[in-house]
This record gives sequence, C-alpha cells and structure tokens, in this order.
Amino acid sequence: MTLKKHPHPNVPRARILRRDSTDAERAMWRLLRSRQLAGFKFRRQLPIGPYVADFACFARRLVVEIDGGQHGIAVARDAVRTRVIERHGFRVVRFWNNDMLANPKGVLTMILQALEAEA
Repeated sequence: MTLKKHPHPNVPRARILRRDSTDAERAMWRLLRSRQLAGFKFRRQLPIGPYVADFACFARRLVVEIDGGQHGIAVARDAVRTRVIERHGFRVVRFWNNDMLANPKGVLTMILQALEAEA
C-alpha cells in the first residue's frame, strides 16, 4: 500500500504564479536556477504556510521576495507575510523589481551575503 501525498492547497496558485512571472522574477530565476549562485539550490513560487514565496533556498532557510510597486502600499500586509514565513523557519530578504532589473549583480551579492550569514 502506498500513501498518497497530499499537495499543499496553494500548489495550483504557485503554478499560475510560475507561468505568469514578472520580468524581474524571470530575470532572477535565470540567475538562481540550476545552482548557479555558489551552488545553492533554489525553488521558485514555493508554498510556505498560507503564502507562496517567490524563491526559497531550503539549505539555508532563506526566502527571496521580488516586490513590485503594489508592495509600496501594502507594507503592513508584507510585514505579516514576512512574520508568517519566518515562523516556518525561514529568513526573508526583499528587493524591488526595479533594483533586480537595474542592478542584478548587486542583488545577487546581497543574496549571497544572506546565504552565507549565520541563520
């Protein structure tokens, strides 16, 4: 007898978010996929609790969020989201879309610093 794995309820939403990624998220994924950043494995659009994180590295329990302009007016909601993700054992770093598009090397440097920092 095999046990069926019950998927997270946000898996269908995560699939839609993967398909409909923003330009900044697609650019970030091109740089993170296939262990390109110092050998760290990332997953994208990963359900964590009631949310879907943009990118996550399980080995270092780090979530990377790429935020668009709508997040400028949703500061309190993002703070709650961050706390919930942190309760699931992750640290969260956030970057603006325009930072990712204008300075991808700088963003990657900051992600690498977060990966190498003590949890």
